[in-house]
Amino acid sequence: PRAGSAAATMVGGLAVRTWIEPVVAGAQLASSFYDTGLLLVVKNYYNRTNATAPAHVLEDTQQKAISDFYIIYNLVLGLSPLLTAYGLAKLSDWKDRKIAICLPLLGYLLSRSLLLLPILLECPIEVMFGAAALNGLTGGFTTYWAGVMALGSLGSSERRRSLRLIVIELTYGIAGFVGSIASGHIFIHSHLTYRQGTVLVICSIVFYAVCLLYSFFVLKVPTPEGACLVPSKTKDVAQPDSQLQEDGRTGRNSGSCEDEGHAPQVPSKLIIAMLFVGAVLYDLAVAGAIDVLPLFLLKKPLSWGPVDIGYGNAAGYMIFITSFLGVFVFSKYLRDTTMIIIGMLSFSIGIFIMAFVRWTFLFYVARSVMLFALIPLPTIRSVLSKHVRGSAYGKAFVLLQLSLVITGVATSTAYNKIYQKTLDWFSGFCFLLSCVASCLSIIPIGIVAYKQRSTSGSFELLAE
Repeated sequence: PRAGSAAATMVGGLAVRTWIEPVVAGAQLASSFYDTGLLLVVKNYYNRTNATAPAHVLEDTQQKAISDFYIIYNLVLGLSPLLTAYGLAKLSDWKDRKIAICLPLLGYLLSRSLLLLPILLECPIEVMFGAAALNGLTGGFTTYWAGVMALGSLGSSERRRSLRLIVIELTYGIAGFVGSIASGHIFIHSHLTYRQGTVLVICSIVFYAVCLLYSFFVLKVPTPEGACLVPSKTKDVAQPDSQLQEDGRTGRNSGSCEDEGHAPQVPSKLIIAMLFVGAVLYDLAVAGAIDVLPLFLLKKPLSWGPVDIGYGNAAGYMIFITSFLGVFVFSKYLRDTTMIIIGMLSFSIGIFIMAFVRWTFLFYVARSVMLFALIPLPTIRSVLSKHVRGSAYGKAFVLLQLSLVITGVATSTAYNKIYQKTLDWFSGFCFLLSCVASCLSIIPIGIVAYKQRSTSGSFELLAE
């Protein structure tokens, strides 16, 4: 019994080491500290460079300069991963899945450290464009998040995969919420003693370093649930231990295994294509709306101040919790595609209401209707993982993430221009466009649901 207990403890310890949540939480805390620090450093830099401007034009000049900086910075940060992300994903699938986690974290650590140059050495703020490029060329968020989703998929069964991925999103959201609040308090208690942003950047660097060391030395790549490490019927001898270890490391299944009693599915190009189309259309709708929402809240008739903006951001983070609860309950009774459509409808109705918001209480009504808006994308990733081989998870997820990044960059520019053109006659027009795009995204998901109907030919909405 004592030996059995020790074995169980060892197995439990190994299972804990496959959890990616500690890395997600730590990296998001680091990102929150850095984002606040960067904003403060940029603002302080342009305050100094425009110090001689008249007071009545100083604010407008500063706002334009900060806006121009972030346009270039976000473009470099979003587009530079296009050069390396797919190659890193293939290398991760082939050699070691932790490459897609560790290399981007190393890039984050080095690029975030460069923010100390403008703070301590008063270098030009343009040095941060180089930092953004370094971040992107080491994979950036595109490769990192694809790697996170791949590890999350490998460590979960098909039936529980949607819940597993939404738990990761929940961890990401809660860490962002805590980090955003903590960064403000850290700044308030440190700005009188240290140069603005120094403590925040150092905290960010420490968290990234801890995440990198944890990923490299502690994190273990999970063996796919339901994978049978037994030889194929065509082989007369068992595979050597080294081959079994290689299969576990790369996520390949040895022999003729079945997951939870189901034969492995043959990848369907139509289903994969429809999942990509649905994800891109939905991301277009969400990214565009969220991009112009802060501008919408600052103008009349709402004219929100810092306190209202803080409460509004907190309401946005609540979606991570309500979406998690939605998947937790729905996954017991509904199919993945049904949950995706519910999430899309939730966002569509909520953003339609947002277009006509003229009072603060109506904003919270719209936000409460969007309570399941986070469900679609992680659930689409879950469905996608069930239609590609385990050895190709990295490539599939990084291609999806690249599609979303390109969509986000293009959408941000387009929506800002549309918002400027429609501001005078109907400031909520962009939200109506998002409503239309979100409704259109339901069509490809409906096609996936139809293709996945049961062998009896019925169009099933309920989980099996």
